[in-house]
Amino acid sequence: MDLSKAAWRKSTHSGGNMGECVEVATNIPGIVAVRDSKNPDGPVLTFTQAEWRAFLSKIKSHA
Repeated sequence: MDLSKAAWRKSTHSGGNMGECVEVATNIPGIVAVRDSKNPDGPVLTFTQAEWRAFLSKIKSHA
């Protein structure tokens, strides 16, 4: 999967943990990509739009 054009943005819930946060790219058609900002060249998780919505919904229900 080519993520070279991914527009990464930091989570709005990222705190001041010395820059440790999650970055998300939603501009790639059909997927949402997630990575660790401390390791931008490391592994990336990918989700379908439906999987991402379900993930966020589950997190919000436990917040």
